[in-house]
Amino acid sequence: MDSKLLELLVCPVTKGTLEYDREKQELISRSARLAYPVRDGIPIMLEAEARTLSDEELGL
Repeated sequence: MDSKLLELLVCPVTKGTLEYDREKQELISRSARLAYPVRDGIPIMLEAEARTLSDEELGL
């Protein structure tokens, strides 16, 4: 994931910042508790495509 692209992207739900999880190929929105998939290098920024993060995944 290009770091410049990551700086431009925000969570479509909260408009907050995202973190990139290279191992899972996901963009993480802690404030929305969602993980958006990255497929073939393309972030899928649709709430319907995101998965909900558990407390354990968020480190809570």
